[in-house]
Amino acid sequence: MHKAGFVNIVGKPNAGKSTLLNQLMGEKLAIVTQKAQTTRHRIFGIYNEEDLQIVFSDTPGVLDPKYGLQEKMMDFVKDSLQDADVFLFIVDLTDRSEPSEFLIEKLNKIPVPVLLLLNKVDQTDQAGLEKLVEEWHERIPKAEILPISALNAFNTDIILPKLKSMLPESPAYYDKDQYTDKPERFFVNEAIREKILLNYDKEIPYSVEVVTEQFKEKEGIIFIDSIIYVERDTQKGIIIGHKGEAIKKVGTEARLDLEKFFSKKIHLNLFVKVKKDWRKNDRDLKNFGYR
Repeated sequence: MHKAGFVNIVGKPNAGKSTLLNQLMGEKLAIVTQKAQTTRHRIFGIYNEEDLQIVFSDTPGVLDPKYGLQEKMMDFVKDSLQDADVFLFIVDLTDRSEPSEFLIEKLNKIPVPVLLLLNKVDQTDQAGLEKLVEEWHERIPKAEILPISALNAFNTDIILPKLKSMLPESPAYYDKDQYTDKPERFFVNEAIREKILLNYDKEIPYSVEVVTEQFKEKEGIIFIDSIIYVERDTQKGIIIGHKGEAIKKVGTEARLDLEKFFSKKIHLNLFVKVKKDWRKNDRDLKNFGYR
């Protein structure tokens, strides 16, 4: 008997969705930072056992969109609410803001199982945890609730067996040697963007998009040319930094991560170009992969 299905991970920004995906996959597929809106795309992670295939779907955090890019990000979230066999709804226990009524309403209406993961359990006490479990049981009565710490791998080993029991009998949807739906260039773009999120403040990381124009392997070395697009000339100067030191740091950090990811030596060239107000331009967004 073989089981297979789609398990979509949803939640607010910074809830720990990408951290959980990486933990369950045993490999870093999604970039992770402390900044909100780190995840922009929907990323599939394909977990395989001999009698099991789970297609995890990581999604951007649910937000109230303010411009075109955020609207496209929310489209990915809405797509993910259409096609799951099980939902992993991840909640940050340290988040004191109001819960997402949009997600609560959708998950209560959708006729598939919900595993509600109360994340960052190491940052609360027993009494606080019991209160939150009760509150979330009232909000989504059908959900099975599990306290976890995605970062510290607490209780995450329970998740895969639970999902296996929830998924239907089915042949695999993807080849068993495939572990994601994204091409190599996507992971290059994301590695560079992660380093920009970590190294720059304020609006700069949110104004950046990365496009890899060359990805060629020759004699065991991968040669990569990537363009960092920004919205204004002033941002271009900030990205490059004094005497090019800032972009050099980004390139070095991204290259080291990519060498680990691809298990090969990387030669990485970075360029910076201005594409004015690309986050609000439908044509630019489509060209960047936000359909």
